[in-house]
Amino acid sequence: MYFFEQIPFTFDEMPDGHLYDLELVEEANKNKSYEIEDVYRGSNYMIQESMHPCFDDIEIENPKDLPPDLIPFYDEEDFIG
Repeated sequence: MYFFEQIPFTFDEMPDGHLYDLELVEEANKNKSYEIEDVYRGSNYMIQESMHPCFDDIEIENPKDLPPDLIPFYDEEDFIG
């Protein structure tokens, strides 16, 4: 699950068999549960406000905390500050 200012806007699919991974299920149970409608509303709101990280250029305060697969989308200046 990905958030921007505590608003859910997208998620990664879970691998096959994830419901049988007890450690993963225990970790998930420690966190708030979201429905797909929550993600849809959050994503739609961000698109309307032109602040969706997948579609709009936005300033990232802490780009070093991005997931590794997003880092190639930012240049060195973003990491210097």
